Amino acid sequence: MTVLRLLLALALSLFLALPATAQSVLSQLLPGQDAGELVPGADGFGPIRDDIAVAPVLRRGETVAWAFITSDFVGTTGYSGKPIHTLVAVGPDGVVAGVRLVQHSEPIVLIGIPESRVRNLVESYAGLNLVAEAQSGGTSHDVEIISGATVTVMVIDDSIVRSGIKVARELGLGGLEPLAAPAGPQYEIDPEAVIDSDWFTMEGDGTVRRMSLDVGQVNAAFEHNPDPRAAERPLDDAPETNFIDMYMGLVSVPAIGDALLQAGDAANLDGWLAEGDQAIAVMARGLYSFKGSGYVRGGIFDRIVLIQDDISVRFHDRDHRRLGGIGAGGAPEFTETDLFRIPVASGFDPTKPFRLQLLVQRAVGPVDKAFETFELGYQLPPQYLRPVAAPATAAPPEIAQAGGISADEATAQAALWKRIWQDSKLKIAILGAMLAVLTGVFFFQMFATRNERKFYIFRMAYLTVTLVVLGWYFNAQLSVVNILALFNSLITGFSWQAFLLDPLTFILWFAVAAALIFWGRGAYCGWLCPFGALQELTNQIARKLRVPQWTLPWGLHERLWPIKYMIFLGLFGVSLVSLGQAEQLAEVEPFKTAIILKFARAWPFVAYVAALLMAGLFVERFYCRYLCPLGAGLAIPARMRMFDWLKRYHECGNPCQTCANECPVQAIHPTGEINPNECVNCLHCQVLYQSEDRCPVVIKKVKRRAKAAAAGAPPDLGRPPVGHPNASRVTTV
Repeated sequence: MTVLRLLLALALSLFLALPATAQSVLSQLLPGQDAGELVPGADGFGPIRDDIAVAPVLRRGETVAWAFITSDFVGTTGYSGKPIHTLVAVGPDGVVAGVRLVQHSEPIVLIGIPESRVRNLVESYAGLNLVAEAQSGGTSHDVEIISGATVTVMVIDDSIVRSGIKVARELGLGGLEPLAAPAGPQYEIDPEAVIDSDWFTMEGDGTVRRMSLDVGQVNAAFEHNPDPRAAERPLDDAPETNFIDMYMGLVSVPAIGDALLQAGDAANLDGWLAEGDQAIAVMARGLYSFKGSGYVRGGIFDRIVLIQDDISVRFHDRDHRRLGGIGAGGAPEFTETDLFRIPVASGFDPTKPFRLQLLVQRAVGPVDKAFETFELGYQLPPQYLRPVAAPATAAPPEIAQAGGISADEATAQAALWKRIWQDSKLKIAILGAMLAVLTGVFFFQMFATRNERKFYIFRMAYLTVTLVVLGWYFNAQLSVVNILALFNSLITGFSWQAFLLDPLTFILWFAVAAALIFWGRGAYCGWLCPFGALQELTNQIARKLRVPQWTLPWGLHERLWPIKYMIFLGLFGVSLVSLGQAEQLAEVEPFKTAIILKFARAWPFVAYVAALLMAGLFVERFYCRYLCPLGAGLAIPARMRMFDWLKRYHECGNPCQTCANECPVQAIHPTGEINPNECVNCLHCQVLYQSEDRCPVVIKKVKRRAKAAAAGAPPDLGRPPVGHPNASRVTTV
């Protein structure tokens, strides 16, 4: 252990001693690129500009586009903890002329997914209008998600759009202009502002803004929809019928909140908003709902989006509260009155203009819909603002010395992983419930295992949920590659951002870390591993079909154990040289084929998994026992567990061999000891520990009790379990 620490310290010191470089990623990667592949008809690249890391794309000496690498402008850290480098070309009109995935270290999620599929997805961004993206806050396009590579796709999408808008603004492409800092005095919300709470006064001075649409206006808008079917299905109501009458006010401004909201809602608002958060009140009446009937708890409001400059804010259920009513005198009757919170992490500035975009949908087929958007603009009136003197000298943006990332960019990266966590709220809740149930079973294992049949049914049901929900549906399968990537990041520069991009994996690893201290590796391997669940469930089916079960001789079984440790150490050694190569060799794990891709893969991979599962029909958990490098990687730190929960009798192993013979993975030595490195915590031994018809100790205890009861003498309860204070005073049976 001391040698390992010294080697790690040496590696870290060598890494930190490397000189920092200001050289752009573009200058390193551009020489190997073909301009004609990036932009059709181009024949070369020009020199990289000195002021910004972009290079002209040339066709017969003329500039037809500007090329850049996304990681030069925004954070592109993927699941592997390393940047995803994407080459993008933007034309003078602000439209993406070409995109190429240049370099990445994402086999941690891309193993088993054809590289061509990801590259085709990246190249499909050609034609993206960055002007429209800047106007919509990056929401005017749909994101195609690849199963098994969700995090990677979201990082690529975010990086292309945000870096593209930055470059287009910097170069003035498509008429976009840089977001210059205000030249005059800046403003802040005046907490001491006081206003008249009369509704008509607030509507008149712009405190509350209104957008009113009638049926005729909406029908007219859909007549110009790109889908001709939209015009063929107009609303049948009279043209003057109120379609929606929608109002909005920035109620996080103290004066507006006190005037517009009822006393209870205004008081609760302060406790709901964190420091820097803002909130708007949206009120409406008419035929159309801005929330929509399809909204469900845990979902997102897909009919409204708040837009300010290049940012957009979509509201989830946690950002929403219903209002009891409107407190301002003279307010009209509304059918919908709701509060929406704008998190500070979004970058929203309440002193600047913004707009609420309403998406109106119209059915044009059994499942198809057409859409039109309408906007309600808002500008906080000047009576709620006070000037703030500009600083004498503007300090340059704070840059992280190691990574060259500005504070704004760090905020944007944080917003990405927070958005992923928010979108995974239901999955996180289900995983949390599974972990809570499993923790309860382990803490109260004697109660849980009292009834053999009920516990068997519970275990099979839990493993089914692990396989179907956690594995096939959530794709939450841990891998030895996670361990290799973590160690690699500790050497090359650790970043929480990379690991936070996959919330289920992040939570699972924290749960595994805690379980290693309490119970060892079996908490994960025996209950939460989807492939382990698949092996056990298929073996149980084989047993029901009377497939013969093979028990390997103990000597052979014990000598096969080290194979998985050798595989793990081999992968670990390769990862020190090349993490990418180690991730490719980690195909010894069948997880991607069987769980992530659900067997939709080339036949050699499927045949390999089929062979492992076939072996598991005769030898339960064959792969777990002898080949799994993840199990080996978890067994090593599991040696530091602090508790020994599995109860044993003195007679276990000498003379009784019941538990050893029935252990599903042969983790119990003939001498009676349980090998924690191999135990999967299935708790079958604890079922036997209490069995009145299979455990000799319990059987003898029951017989003595019955005999004593028949003779009217005090019962001899037999030998207490190991660890009992009177254990040493009882004669061995």
